[in-house]
Amino acid sequence: MIRRKWPAAGVGVLLAALTAGLTFSTAAAAGEPTGQDAPQVDLVLDVSGSMRTKDIDGQSRMAAAKQAFNEVLDATPEGVELGIRTLGADYPGDDRKEGCKDTAQLYPVGPLDRTEAKTAVATLTPTGWTPIGPALLQAADDFKDGNGSKRIVLISDGEDTCAPLDPCEVAREIAAKGIGLTIDTLGLVPNAKLSRQLSCIAEATGGTYTSVQHQDELADRVNELVDRAAEPVVTPVATEGAASCAKAPTLKSGLYTDREEFGQQRWYRVDVPAGQELRASVSVAADRAVNPDYGVLLRAVTVHDREIVRGEATGNGRTDVLSTGLRYPKPASDADDDNGDDGGKPATETVCLAVTNSFSPGSGVKTTPGLPLELTIDVVEGPGESSDVASFGLGRGWWLLGALVLTGFLAGLVWGWLSRWRLAVWRTH
Repeated sequence: MIRRKWPAAGVGVLLAALTAGLTFSTAAAAGEPTGQDAPQVDLVLDVSGSMRTKDIDGQSRMAAAKQAFNEVLDATPEGVELGIRTLGADYPGDDRKEGCKDTAQLYPVGPLDRTEAKTAVATLTPTGWTPIGPALLQAADDFKDGNGSKRIVLISDGEDTCAPLDPCEVAREIAAKGIGLTIDTLGLVPNAKLSRQLSCIAEATGGTYTSVQHQDELADRVNELVDRAAEPVVTPVATEGAASCAKAPTLKSGLYTDREEFGQQRWYRVDVPAGQELRASVSVAADRAVNPDYGVLLRAVTVHDREIVRGEATGNGRTDVLSTGLRYPKPASDADDDNGDDGGKPATETVCLAVTNSFSPGSGVKTTPGLPLELTIDVVEGPGESSDVASFGLGRGWWLLGALVLTGFLAGLVWGWLSRWRLAVWRTH
């Protein structure tokens, strides 16, 4: 999760950490970018009364936002379907119940008519409350069905005023639906509480949080996010792990997303043909406050519950994402006997993958929905030479270890001979 003005990359999406140092040589069959549907972006703008404050380049926050929106609308790439939703724009009264309903779709998500969208933005006047949670709930329904990217860009200058509907919990519920919706947030005030809330919203969906204090920065950042939506993306395929290997879903090569409860174990199955290699990695994100000292364990197990190989990682509270991976090459010789007769092994082996986490929730933290989990599966051509297969669990490092041992042994002999020679000289004199 990036919290600086110019982030180099999002956590979000979790994908960089997800690879866990493994290089996958073939394209994923599931979760690959298709580019069939237009990307969709919904700009959600805070129009609450506090947007009247004049602290952005000598003008009001609302005026700066309007100017930035005009620049963004002019620069929106062709083919991006864009919409605008407001919160706090219509109800000026003191009735909290009514104020927390104040969110509306100013311009529907669809092909962009720049003149019409600009005219709609020009009519906005800072008015009411800050119902971020309700606005996000409705914004999630603003999008059309399709496999294109979906992104909400939330711009606000204050915390949500409609508790107990926690906007961070709303974001987690949206992420748990598995619809591939990312929420990016921008804060117009350098306020610690606002920063924490907007960061939490973004982290829950793999988005980014940015603090901006100038109009040009706001326009540049929103433009960047709109442009990012137009880029081809890999959308994870939603799956649901089981409580045992026997009931687990069978996955093919691809990127998958799931939810795992605190301290839970989830099972998945992968078929690995002889001569192929299974490469798997998993990332679990702590999208809410957790206690320090935790870990993630990924195990490859046979259907008879014999562990083949494992990967594990631990953390102490300094990272939001924990990732690990493993490799399992199935020898080509296993294909000699398809039925496993005469002591042979089946040509295709079902490998069970178990993902276990030891996260524990912080005090007062909700445990549902579970923690976001992303799983990468790749079944590729196995190593062509035996030297490429792990030896004693060390892989090619075995040769380096052997060379180091031999070098140490020879150095010990030389040192021992020199020591004895010096002792003999000392006794002679």
